[in-house]
Amino acid sequence: MKRVAVLLAAGLGTRMKSGLPKAAHRLAGAPMLNHLLRAADAAFDRIMVVVGPDMPELTALAAPHQVVVQHERLGTAHAALQALKAFGDGQVAILYADNPLVTSATMQALGQRLDEGDAGLVLLGMTPPEPGKYGRLICENGYVARIIEYADATPAERAIGFCNAGGMMAKADDLANWLSQVSNNNTKGEFYLTDIVAIARAQGTKVAAVTAPFAECMGVNSRAELAAAEAALQMRLRAAALDNGVAMQAPDTVFLSYDTILAADVSVGPYVVFGPGVTVASGAQIKAFSHLEGCVVREGAIVGPYARLRPGADIGRDAHVGNFVEIKAASLGEGAKANHLTYIGDAEIGERTNIGAGFITCNYDGKHKHKTKIGKNAFVGSDVAMVAPVSVGDGAMIAAGSVITDDVAADSLAIARARQVQKTKKGSK
Repeated sequence: MKRVAVLLAAGLGTRMKSGLPKAAHRLAGAPMLNHLLRAADAAFDRIMVVVGPDMPELTALAAPHQVVVQHERLGTAHAALQALKAFGDGQVAILYADNPLVTSATMQALGQRLDEGDAGLVLLGMTPPEPGKYGRLICENGYVARIIEYADATPAERAIGFCNAGGMMAKADDLANWLSQVSNNNTKGEFYLTDIVAIARAQGTKVAAVTAPFAECMGVNSRAELAAAEAALQMRLRAAALDNGVAMQAPDTVFLSYDTILAADVSVGPYVVFGPGVTVASGAQIKAFSHLEGCVVREGAIVGPYARLRPGADIGRDAHVGNFVEIKAASLGEGAKANHLTYIGDAEIGERTNIGAGFITCNYDGKHKHKTKIGKNAFVGSDVAMVAPVSVGDGAMIAAGSVITDDVAADSLAIARARQVQKTKKGSK
């Protein structure tokens, strides 16, 4: 049976106090919508995203999935109805883009519970540590009898810890039927998705609930809730890395991106930040206070402390990148070393080459970037500036303090600095 997911992403997120659509705000380096899309891809045959008008950012993020526009924000049931033509004849789940941490396993659990056949509507429930003002799921004999909003709940109902997490799943024709009966006879004049529980129950349909951890179900409607979701996601990512054999000296201080790839036996020191697009191979060490983004660190390499790897950095096997070294769009060959106070941009550094302290590539002329190439087994002294485009052959040596503007041949010594002159002070003996 085909399964379709409808992701509701039309919310403006006014409490975020931002011009960015709520679902486009980022967690672990990726928009909230993309987190939900990745999970849904593993659980559903087709995905439909409902966005609001004038939200080109979300339309782009949703690609290649189908997008429909809710031109008038008349409530969550109205938003779901915009996707009615895409329901098909299978099963349909409705999920919220501001609940971005729901896993594919939980999504699959909704379908599995629906397949059991005794319940025609399955809700996603949770037990938060602080139920607060969440709507409560009132259960009787193992099924959901009703959803009661906090404002309407009695003290006894408010004491119930089982809460509505928002997601739901049903057969397509049933869901279409219930949605068509939702009215806007309420104080806000909106069509609420939660009203279908009472409609389904009135038709004799049993309503079940699947419980998911609160860390998956927490909603994001404000900057504070975004920060809380970030913390929960970081805990999940760190736990996965540790389970995969990564060593972390102080896990709570390490920040990962949604796509960080750390192989077994990678060692990560305290206060390391991984931006999007980082892959670190087995045996590599990432030392304290380093920042990596869009780069590759190969087997046995050592990075940091206090190193910065920017997009396009490729650190070779057993290479060393030391403190206060910045590398961008450059490769460091196997066994090469750049251990101190260095900027390497738009460059190729050969195997076993040593880069001295204070080295810089002068790669930008104000309009264009140019490349520096240094061969294998070269030795570059301290405080050397390479004015690109320039190349240095294998085995060459560059004297300290040189400014290199011309190519250097292999196995030669280049000295490009003023000759030292010593003069006696006037009147001295």
